Amino acid sequence: MENTASRSFFGLTVLLFLSFSTPAHARQPTPALLSQGDSLRQSPPDSLSRPTVFALDSISYRFFGDGSFTQGNVSRSLVVLRAEVAVNGPVLSISTNPRFSYGKQSGVLAERDTYVDLFVDVFKKRKTYVFGLATVEISNLRGIDLRQLAGAGIGYRLLQTERNTLTLTNALIHESTDFAERPTIVTQRNSFRAKGSHALLKNKLQLNHVTFVQPSLSDFSNLRWNTLISLQMPLYKWVSIRTSYANTYESEVEATRSHHDSIFTFGVSLGNSL
Repeated sequence: MENTASRSFFGLTVLLFLSFSTPAHARQPTPALLSQGDSLRQSPPDSLSRPTVFALDSISYRFFGDGSFTQGNVSRSLVVLRAEVAVNGPVLSISTNPRFSYGKQSGVLAERDTYVDLFVDVFKKRKTYVFGLATVEISNLRGIDLRQLAGAGIGYRLLQTERNTLTLTNALIHESTDFAERPTIVTQRNSFRAKGSHALLKNKLQLNHVTFVQPSLSDFSNLRWNTLISLQMPLYKWVSIRTSYANTYESEVEATRSHHDSIFTFGVSLGNSL
């Protein structure tokens, strides 16, 4: 009896073991199913790729502090703060060169000028590229309450080496100038710019220059130009001492203002190379 019960119990055990082990083997996924399951969890490669048109992958910047001070029969003080910031990508480059100047002559406010610009360049790394620009300017020195301009144009890299660069641009712009006393002038201009940088004396000196010539398309006697030339001597990787010369001419000015302005300044610059 006991042998019969033992044999029955042993047979039941074997039957249960076979019953549970067989489905377990059946439930194991095949390599094809595993591959299919992984493919469902993974996103298609195209869906993960980021558009490169608006990608910006590098930034360069410099900050400048210039000034000039004289004492005597005429006491004059002038402080000029500038910045150059550029964010670059494979397609787009965005740059700005804001400027603020504050000066007094014989204790009377002479200059409190603000200038902000924005350039958006497309394919700037190529020899020929296109760009758009916009600027806003306020000038106590020239009696301008607000000047606004916007436009677009084309640029050409005339020279591009490790030690020398020269870029020429030409744009058509729409300009509106609100003077403090005279009526507002609205005009369209052609804006030509030459901008370059040159390493001198085995990179011990750096010469930078930019010149704008902007005649009105409707009246060529309505002319503006400005030039900024700076000479820098690097002291450390991020610090340079510099001297600069700025010259500005405007044919349309307030009655009490001069057409020409020239400024020599001396100061320092901080930042990485542009």
